[in-house]
Amino acid sequence: METKVWKVDKYGDNLYTYPQIKEAAELLQQNEIVAFPTETVYGLGANALSNEAVEKIFQAKGRPSDNPLIVHISERKEVERFAENIPEKAEKLMEAFWPGPLTIILNTKPGIISEKTTAGLSTVGIRMPNHPVALALIKASGLPIAAPSANLSGKPSPTSFSHVYQDMNGKIAGIVDGGETGVGVESTVIDCTGEIPIILRPGGITKEEIETIVGPVDMDIQIKEEVENPRSPGMKYKHYSPNVPMVLVDGSPEFLQKIIDEKRQEGKKVGVLTTEERKDFYQAEKILTCGNRKDLSTVARSLFKTLRAFDQEKIDMIISETFPAEGIGIAIMNRLIKAAGHTVIYEN
Repeated sequence: METKVWKVDKYGDNLYTYPQIKEAAELLQQNEIVAFPTETVYGLGANALSNEAVEKIFQAKGRPSDNPLIVHISERKEVERFAENIPEKAEKLMEAFWPGPLTIILNTKPGIISEKTTAGLSTVGIRMPNHPVALALIKASGLPIAAPSANLSGKPSPTSFSHVYQDMNGKIAGIVDGGETGVGVESTVIDCTGEIPIILRPGGITKEEIETIVGPVDMDIQIKEEVENPRSPGMKYKHYSPNVPMVLVDGSPEFLQKIIDEKRQEGKKVGVLTTEERKDFYQAEKILTCGNRKDLSTVARSLFKTLRAFDQEKIDMIISETFPAEGIGIAIMNRLIKAAGHTVIYEN
């Protein structure tokens, strides 16, 4: 399959009228797959109403089809078309954070969204992305767009066109190149179908930010255990993984260097994932920086890009620092723990 590429300047006016966007939208209407940028990561888009279209997402990703997909919309009023019994707290969250990196789980109206999109569940995750290219494409297509991240299953999520092209060229109908994404980790997913909302995936909107709008919310027990006690078994599938094994080291820079030295003595070529503050401290075959510890949003923004950059290096393993599990740090640690297959070495 030939994969078409359209370059679009996200700062243009009336993007939905651009010929590139119109052509990409027509392919979506024909139940083809088109990758596009959002403010979090690139998504792999398909008509959320069509089983045939959504099945092509799973084929392209090489992903089992038992995971529900997020439905992307371009206007707030579309929620009522696909969901019912929308609680007041969900309305408040939409008002506060849409467009933006928040996916809200609601009860779905039967018989509209494809069962492949919802994985047969009675609920649907909906979000309105905060990216002009994404919004223009959704508007031009006239469809709700089902879209997981546009990477091969198990690989780090794509935050630039080149990442998508690397994984998806020849597998999908087209890629809209709208430049690099901003947030860098996927949207926060919150289930609003119960009395107290529950965060099912930490992401670009923090628990603290959500609680300023709707009061106390819960965090899924599996996230808590993964972030606070990564020795517990992992989720169903491996996620975000570079090509070589990765371990997290929870401890001082001195302790991390000790682990590096031990691995090098075993004959391994070691890559280190660190931050600007500590990059000169370590000695290893390859040292890559991922943002700034004083501002964890910079770490989130660079995380997947840095994990993918290691794949271009001749190393045998990656040793990564850990980060405080608070605010956006919870989302960062959630992704790192999965990328490392829950392998963490503790100093204490």
